[in-house]
Amino acid sequence: MLLEKPTTRRKFLLGALLALPVSDLLLKGVTAAQAAEMAAPELADYKPIFFSASEWQFILAATDRLIPAGGSGKAPGALETNVPVFIDQQLHTPEFGAEIYLQGPFDVHAPATMGYQIPFTPQQMYRTAIKLVERWTQTTYQKAFHELSTEEKDAVLTRINKNDGLDFAALGEPALKASQFFSQLLADTKHGYLADPMYGGNKGMKAWIAIGFPGARASFTEWVKQHNVPYPLGPVSLLGQRA
Repeated sequence: MLLEKPTTRRKFLLGALLALPVSDLLLKGVTAAQAAEMAAPELADYKPIFFSASEWQFILAATDRLIPAGGSGKAPGALETNVPVFIDQQLHTPEFGAEIYLQGPFDVHAPATMGYQIPFTPQQMYRTAIKLVERWTQTTYQKAFHELSTEEKDAVLTRINKNDGLDFAALGEPALKASQFFSQLLADTKHGYLADPMYGGNKGMKAWIAIGFPGARASFTEWVKQHNVPYPLGPVSLLGQRA
């Protein structure tokens, strides 16, 4: 559950627009999808509340490579949908990861079937892993991760995913494997891309539009028996925003 933030005048006015029927929005020259996107923060102006400035640069660069823009259908990427904002706000929420058992013992080499084997909360994992990755890239490339080329970033992320040549134990942290951090980062990136916009990501419901997901529409009864017919209605968020 995300912490409540003060409502700005701009957000209030945009929220009022989103509450209008589609016909009224069209008369004002603004579609519901455009209004939903306007209500979301601009990534370039967003000030992270959990990540430090250097950690934020890593998150921007890493999520951009995990879900890059373009591809088939010109789908939006992680940056276009505010995935970094989602991750930052989730990690800032005290309840996020609070249910994880952290009394040990832990076995970093245990199979995945043994469950969570990391003596860190997600927040601690991010801080620890980003520091280690940045140390490795500085030693290997003499650059921070976000300063690397696209090919170099992909190569580093592949090494993290496969525990190939980027060994956290060798960097001084035996309780965390690089692949465990990659799994957490990838999962959070996917969640931010596909979650309801109320949680900070999926800006303007762009990801839902790209994959044809209807969102939280209350009724689909008229479409249940219409096989092989394209669904013509755009998605609806939990707050009633329509795209």
